[in-house]
Amino acid sequence: MGWRLYAVGGSDQALSDRPARRRLLPPLWPRSLPGQITLLAAIALFGAQAINFTLLLRERQQSRLGQVIFPAATRVTDSVDRLKTGVALDKRSNITLSDTNPIDPSLRRQPEVEEGIRRLLRESNIPVRAVVTGLHPASPDDPALDKFGPVMAERIRRIRRYGVELRIAVDLPGRGWLTLSAPWPRTEQFVVWQLLGQTAVLYIVVLIPLLWSGYRIALPLRNLANATRRFQPGTPAAPVDERGPRDVRAVIAAYNSLSLRVNAMIDEKDQMLAAIGHDLRTPLAALRVRIESVEDDVDRARMADVIDEMNRTLEDILSLARVGRPSEPLTDTDLAALVDAVVEDFRDLDHDVTFEETARLTMRLRPALMRRAIRNLIENAVKYAGAAEVRIVPGARNIAIEVADRGPGIPQESLDKVFDPFMRLESSRNRDTGGLGLGLALSRAIVSEANGEIKLENRPGGGLLARIVLPRAT
Repeated sequence: MGWRLYAVGGSDQALSDRPARRRLLPPLWPRSLPGQITLLAAIALFGAQAINFTLLLRERQQSRLGQVIFPAATRVTDSVDRLKTGVALDKRSNITLSDTNPIDPSLRRQPEVEEGIRRLLRESNIPVRAVVTGLHPASPDDPALDKFGPVMAERIRRIRRYGVELRIAVDLPGRGWLTLSAPWPRTEQFVVWQLLGQTAVLYIVVLIPLLWSGYRIALPLRNLANATRRFQPGTPAAPVDERGPRDVRAVIAAYNSLSLRVNAMIDEKDQMLAAIGHDLRTPLAALRVRIESVEDDVDRARMADVIDEMNRTLEDILSLARVGRPSEPLTDTDLAALVDAVVEDFRDLDHDVTFEETARLTMRLRPALMRRAIRNLIENAVKYAGAAEVRIVPGARNIAIEVADRGPGIPQESLDKVFDPFMRLESSRNRDTGGLGLGLALSRAIVSEANGEIKLENRPGGGLLARIVLPRAT
């Protein structure tokens, strides 16, 4: 995770990048760090438990086959030996002999059991034609079990309580079908419940502490991120609480120290600018007095113009440097009335500036700074085109202030460069008009401080369109 300290205008780019990054994530992917850690841990635990379940189930199946195949083959071998010696089958062994296959064909067969019994009987030199199995629902209350005697019947009933019953029929050549039953426990259901129980225990033992640790780390980082977004250079702010693990506390402490150093540097810069402004205004004022003694009216007028230009340049430089920490408070202002007042100032000076009347639009902004930003745009249009067309375009979320002219325009590749301080385009703007290229830079700084943006574009047919876009909720 990274943090960005930005001056005026940096927050818009940072905020515009965030939705694009979020769209790259899955819709259900949590945005918080603890949620991501917990989800990844839950997926890892579930995968481990799934592998464990597969291995355990396979082991249970092999164990069940062993518990069924070997006893069944032994009982069949014993019964065959009895038949060879002419001894009757033991009724207590739950083995019967019939002429036909007694197993219902619709019952689910167990090929592994059939193959295992057939292999063991072959190793015992007992010929068989076929081995057929079928899973039959076991009923402990079957009255037919009483024929085996009370002891054997109780044993069979106890076995049948494990689950379903596996019936096995062996076709002996010349003797018929030898049928017996064996318990078939439903180990899959037991294993499933065992897996669920183990998973629940792991989630409680692992995920809850992990979730707590994640929130312990994420909460201080979230507070730090919020403080970074709210950070305004030059504005005193309460330090962020140093909480969380040692590394997180070290990062928060570094941020608190950095914010103090940034504000100290800005305070030092403001003091320096105030001193420069005072030191420069004093000799300029003295020069303004001295030129009154110049006898030549033309020279005196030129000197006065130079001094006035130096005063305006000094004022622009100081305003641009201080726009990051304005002293003017936010005020509910009628934007339409503010723009109309700026336009009237130019009309009073006999400049050709038109304004489309707009309904009342109340916004919370710094009126003096915004008036200066709009005045700079109109002044550029009047200076380089001789006229300006001003209008306000209200939208659902934003309000646009457009200043259009029919001047020479700006080359397409230089539309962004003109916002740089002291940037002038000799090919498109006449240097004889004066100025040091601070008007657009100052306007952009003022608009950016109001969470808005300013753009320039060339108009079809010639001319330039300057657009200030301000959010309704500033």
